[in-house]
Amino acid sequence: MLTINHAILHAFDFDTGSCYLSEHELDMDEKLVKSYVRRHLRRCAASDQNMHGEFAQDSGFAEELGLYLDHRTSFIDLSKQIAEFFWDTLRKCDDLVQADLLVADFEQSPDAPKGDASDEELEKSFSGEAQRRFAVILLPRSQTFMHSIEHPSGGAFNEIVRHDATLPNPSGRVNTYVLVDCDTMAIDYCDKLRTVAEAEVWIMQNLLLKCTREPSSREVMQTVEALVEEVAEVGNVNVVEAVGHAKACMAHAANLEERLIPEQIGREVFEDDPRLTERFEERAREVELPEEVQVRAAAARRLAKNHRIRTDTGVDVTYPSDFSTNPDYLSFQYEEDGTMTILIRNVRSIENR
Repeated sequence: MLTINHAILHAFDFDTGSCYLSEHELDMDEKLVKSYVRRHLRRCAASDQNMHGEFAQDSGFAEELGLYLDHRTSFIDLSKQIAEFFWDTLRKCDDLVQADLLVADFEQSPDAPKGDASDEELEKSFSGEAQRRFAVILLPRSQTFMHSIEHPSGGAFNEIVRHDATLPNPSGRVNTYVLVDCDTMAIDYCDKLRTVAEAEVWIMQNLLLKCTREPSSREVMQTVEALVEEVAEVGNVNVVEAVGHAKACMAHAANLEERLIPEQIGREVFEDDPRLTERFEERAREVELPEEVQVRAAAARRLAKNHRIRTDTGVDVTYPSDFSTNPDYLSFQYEEDGTMTILIRNVRSIENR
């Protein structure tokens, strides 16, 4: 279940130099508006690209949010402060992109379905417990082309014009947002490196929030895969099998406890060779992988469910990561001439895709 307590949209027009700060919240009785805001909130909350952080002691954002949560400032006033920050900051960016700002106060049940569930599915999933979060989402506008119907003297004239005020599709991804847990003040956020006065800056992390940065579950899983590949190559271990095994281990760990311990993955993949296990742990410390990271089961399944390989002969093969350690379905054999044979077993049917 996801309940929107407050939501507001502020509009920016960098071409004309106009900032339109709304004085009224969005009408959540409008089904279309409610659905649009809900879907963006849920996609941001479920994203495997979310980085995590904690506020610095001198974070002005944390202080202002605290005033709002203590009912000492209004939702609209706080949202306008945030919008003014984005307006002043974004218009200084070298890579300027038209965008609007969505600010919301919402509550979400921890067992709410992920993805684009219907309102009926959300209602059924509600357990009576909900996490309250404060969200700030930058909505990049896209260019679309529309028809324009003119009626000059002599008959109708249909023209093609460009329109720059289209909000992103609710099923699309956005790359700049923050979700703050209103009880613990824990931060989930996504940021994009931007250039301001020829200097690269993280707007969310360093300017708005002033928070620490812990890598996203996607980053951690990709780093683990890269380290497994590196160690396997050094140890003359089949790289394809090792990386596939690592993916299967990560998906299994996330499915059981929704957390990932990178060093444990290394121990499972290289359990037959303590030297390689030690090498993996050394490299994990060198790249400063966290000892443990929270990973949603759905995100892990999406990232690690399948493993894809390409041979030097141009053949692509995609298979479940679990098959990497199951010779009943898949195995790799080395031939005397140095080539490799991939055996796919127990196949009952094949279809064109």
